[in-house]
Amino acid sequence: MKPFFEKGPIRWGIIGCGSVTEVKSGPAYNLTEDFELAGVMRRNLAKAEDYAKRHNVPFYSNNASEIIQNPTFDGIYIATPPDTHKQYGLQVAKAGKPCCIEKPMAPTYEESLEIYSAFKEKNLPLFVAYYRRSLPRFLKIKEWLRAGLIGEVRHIRWHKSRTASDLDLSGKYNWRTDFKIARGGYFDDLASHGLDLFTFLLGDIKEANGFATNQQGLYTAYDAVSGSWIHENGITGEGSWVFGTYERQDKVEILGVNGEIRFSVLDEHPIEIVSDNFKESLFIEHPKHLHEFHVYNMRQHLFGLSKHPSTGETALHTSWVMEKILNPDEFKITSN
Repeated sequence: MKPFFEKGPIRWGIIGCGSVTEVKSGPAYNLTEDFELAGVMRRNLAKAEDYAKRHNVPFYSNNASEIIQNPTFDGIYIATPPDTHKQYGLQVAKAGKPCCIEKPMAPTYEESLEIYSAFKEKNLPLFVAYYRRSLPRFLKIKEWLRAGLIGEVRHIRWHKSRTASDLDLSGKYNWRTDFKIARGGYFDDLASHGLDLFTFLLGDIKEANGFATNQQGLYTAYDAVSGSWIHENGITGEGSWVFGTYERQDKVEILGVNGEIRFSVLDEHPIEIVSDNFKESLFIEHPKHLHEFHVYNMRQHLFGLSKHPSTGETALHTSWVMEKILNPDEFKITSN
């Protein structure tokens, strides 16, 4: 593949240096060879300055344009809530720079398509932070599947649930459960990771449908979602995501003709395989900075060494699947 950059350093700017960038993502840009975190932006200038000082970032601002339009920054990482991804994404595309956008790419498939199309039109690299595609734990599962250790795969199912959090019960504002920003609530924030991972492991989905509702009335977004789908290769799938049950659960089962693979998408549990001739349980620790391998793969892609597993194209497909499951045209919700 053709390199976008011939050499480093590639200087990155972050739009929205909030909590997700503290440990999970931000430090990975300085730890990756040929990358440098050179600037950060946050609407609160004092918090942007504090972040810059603690992470040894030379430039900070409360104006996104000062990062996006700055000619000394080569790439932009958008780490704001989903409702501003389109706004900033289109600005980055117009500026002609590679971009990484936090997941989900946008609150709706339509907005995700606009972002994807803007970068495709200019032939600009676009990455989306579905970093599980790059983590060793899930690459091991993909290895098991490729080796055919459970035989031909027939079905995948995922159940994710948890109790209502203290924040949910308090009535205080949380953008993650604001219908206008993330109509799927925690489904958008959490289930997107799993649905994206399943297409990485088992191939694209050709049809999906679902039900979404609000059972608790604690916030405006959906708090209970169920869905089913079929992959292009004929593998069927089902999922349920309920954020008001008595305990936390995160269980995935991939069922094959000769065995099954069990794992968690979000929780820190071993991955397990049980088949006719093979049984193994492995705990593969995640890196301290969860985006480490994701960001490294961005480097490889930009230098033309290998294609990144999470691009605008793959994330657009995930947005389409989520849209089909949420089925917004049939299931409306009103504020409580």
